[in-house]
Amino acid sequence: MATTADIKNGSIIIHKDSRMKIVEFQHVKPGKGPAFVRTKLKDIQTGKVIDHTFNSGAKIEFIRVTADVYQYLYNDGKNFIFMDNKTYNQIEVSDVLMGDSYLYIKEGESIELVFDGSEIINMNLPPKVTLKVSETEPGLKGNTATNAMKPAKLETGLEVQVPLFINAGDLIKIDTKDGSYSERVKA
Repeated sequence: MATTADIKNGSIIIHKDSRMKIVEFQHVKPGKGPAFVRTKLKDIQTGKVIDHTFNSGAKIEFIRVTADVYQYLYNDGKNFIFMDNKTYNQIEVSDVLMGDSYLYIKEGESIELVFDGSEIINMNLPPKVTLKVSETEPGLKGNTATNAMKPAKLETGLEVQVPLFINAGDLIKIDTKDGSYSERVKA
């Protein structure tokens, strides 16, 4: 059985009889007392995020999962439809599992889905995605010295804060971890 030394972001563990994804973790070595690992765990079924502290060296049960790349096709109203590019089989991903991940993917893009047996338990988004700005106020020349930001709506419906020089039609990179603006992409 694995221990806290084997924890990695994105790992799936069994915790209190539920499958949990490790969202983030931190090893802490205080001046007094034993070391411990502080984690944020996301329940795969409900999407609820909890904080939990493990004693250093505690036994943890990891789930062996498989991952495969699927192409996102469309949203049918309550489920998101993906296709296996090898077999052309289509599968449905529930909106609970999808969460707000749909704001970072466009139709036709490939996404890695994680399976426990035949059940989908997670999606691995790329660290950054390139999306087109569909609506924002016009940019002003010479307004780049300050760190002023303005709201922008992207092609997937995601709303982010962008620098003043970004215009509608520009391609920008978005960090999928926190949904923040990263950089403008040269066309």
